Amino acid sequence: MTLETSIEYVKGIGPDKAKLIKNVLGISTVEDFLTFYPTRYLDKSKVYKIANLQESTIEIQLKGKITHVQEIQTGKVKRLSAKFNDETGMMDLVWFQYSKWMIEQLPINRDIYIFGKINFFNNQYSMPHPEIEIDEKKESENRLSPIYPSSEKLTKRGLHQKFFQGVLRNICKEIPNLIQENLPDYMISSFKFMSRQHTYLNIHFPKDLDHFEKANNRLKFEESFFFQLGFGLKKLHHKTQSHGNPFPVVGEYFTNFYSNNLPFELTNAQKRVLKEIRMDMKRPIQMNRLLQGDVGSGKTMVALLTMLIAMDNGFQSCLMAPTEILAQQHFNGIKDLLTETGINVRILTGSSKASERKIIHQELENGELSILIGTHAVLEDKVKFKNLGLAIIDEQHRFGVAQRAKLWAKNRIPPHILVMTATPIPRTLAMSFYSDLDVSVIDEMPVGRKPIITAHRREKDRDYVYNFCRDEIKKGRQVYFVYPLIDESETLDYKNLMEGLEHVMNSFPDYKVSMLHGKMKPAEKDAAMNYFASGEAEIMVATTVIEVGVNVPNASVMVIESSERFGLSQLHQLRGRVGRGAEQSYCILMTSEKLSKESRTRIKTMTETNDGFKISEVDMQLRGPGDILGTQQSGVLDFKKLDLVNDAAIIKTTKKSVERILESDPLLSKPENQVIKNYYIRYYKGKNKWSKIS
Repeated sequence: MTLETSIEYVKGIGPDKAKLIKNVLGISTVEDFLTFYPTRYLDKSKVYKIANLQESTIEIQLKGKITHVQEIQTGKVKRLSAKFNDETGMMDLVWFQYSKWMIEQLPINRDIYIFGKINFFNNQYSMPHPEIEIDEKKESENRLSPIYPSSEKLTKRGLHQKFFQGVLRNICKEIPNLIQENLPDYMISSFKFMSRQHTYLNIHFPKDLDHFEKANNRLKFEESFFFQLGFGLKKLHHKTQSHGNPFPVVGEYFTNFYSNNLPFELTNAQKRVLKEIRMDMKRPIQMNRLLQGDVGSGKTMVALLTMLIAMDNGFQSCLMAPTEILAQQHFNGIKDLLTETGINVRILTGSSKASERKIIHQELENGELSILIGTHAVLEDKVKFKNLGLAIIDEQHRFGVAQRAKLWAKNRIPPHILVMTATPIPRTLAMSFYSDLDVSVIDEMPVGRKPIITAHRREKDRDYVYNFCRDEIKKGRQVYFVYPLIDESETLDYKNLMEGLEHVMNSFPDYKVSMLHGKMKPAEKDAAMNYFASGEAEIMVATTVIEVGVNVPNASVMVIESSERFGLSQLHQLRGRVGRGAEQSYCILMTSEKLSKESRTRIKTMTETNDGFKISEVDMQLRGPGDILGTQQSGVLDFKKLDLVNDAAIIKTTKKSVERILESDPLLSKPENQVIKNYYIRYYKGKNKWSKIS
């Protein structure tokens, strides 16, 4: 037997069962079976009494005797029923599928153990399809019995727990020939790990709880360690193999702007991040940095200062955003900041006119244009740069890998890359999924910003909320009303928004209202946005298109309708649209009376904290890591044991271990690290498991 042996050759399986197991569970080799881990364990030393039974979903074990077996027919349906007694009482056993042979085999009036789930019906306990063991044949050596993932399809065909336990017992006998070590001795002794062979024995048939814990931890460690190793090797390869243009100079453009045009003092976090970026760009290696900062923490300013360094070194920059609104916003902000400097900035989006495009293409190619801001339109083949030295991508999870690669190809030596996100990524995710990037975090807000006050209100409080909005408008502030996209159908969503608009207009007859939704043409969106941003309209009614990047410093109230229908990160992003000026701002979460447990957690988290990182941790606990990474990347999370929510400590430890090993032995060529290298090449590199992530 080897790890590659097909399961049909394993004792007790054969071709028919092998086919069924492969279809239902996707298991086709001995190795698949070894990593088919139990979901839990049954303590078979524990025996329940009938008198003490309670309704429960777990399988339990009882000891007693079977009496009175009879077949019962109701209509065309037959079932087999028997009485089971112990010294404290009696209950029913029932079989809905059985054969004549099975009736003959039932051990009547003998001491037996039965095992299964309990049903409670008509004040009577019963156990359907119990597993039966005769007292003298009962396996005494194994207290903890593994319970494997199963399905009705398998149980009906006789592939129940006993079958899986039997198969795995046979395979486990071969473990000394099947399992080789994949961690070096120095790691095993420093972490006090059990050997890999013992790990597999004790994950399937643990000696006791302590042995199970040790085996479980070792498997989690391995998964995280080799995952981190893949990323670590990728990062190392990047640092040694990928050339970049060095930007040694911090010159006239940067210093002039910094001394004369900076509208406010940078926060310490912004200064620290800028320093990290400068250190990266000095080297002749392509920078690959992720910049995380909460909404309104000043990422755009860092981006602009980085572009000025590129200009000081004779290079062009481009900033790419996922939507036209956001690109326009970046463009307006950066153009305003550069007004006094005479630096040429242009914007290129899907709706740019042909005449504008022509000028942009010319100026990019002859080098007159130093800064280009745009959407996906920047990626078109027609867009050619004279010497692109820096590419900044905002909200990168909205761009596919292939799209990003197109940007790299815009220069012979690929540009430095700065990826920005206002969606804080939970630490365990950042440690695992972005460990091939260097991560910078802006973790403080600009001076003078007041934290947003968030309140939860229900339908019965609506008049009170409207009065509050009127008071704020009288103070000269502006208000957002945001409606969720409830139905996937555009017509219904539009109808909901229109009803909302009508309701707001009737409730605020003295004020001007602007409306914004995703189906409007770019020009209409801009007009609606400008109507509100200029202060002409006091109220904006919108769908979630305003989630990212719309900046109106005078807007101080955000009312989110049916807020229980929004995800946590979405609520946090929306809230970040207010509180952008010096005034106190408010976010009011309207919900219906009845809330699910999960909605309550989301609303409570929002009212308790403004910290995007804390919010992202709760979000990950609620939704799981796959959703947060976005659909393209969630498939990568095929960990069998590791849990990104609860195993932060293990992830941190393995990350440190990998860094230490690669620092002293980047090619894994030392004799003691051969065991890691061989395993990695065989299992990860060969399967190309994680190379898809950019």
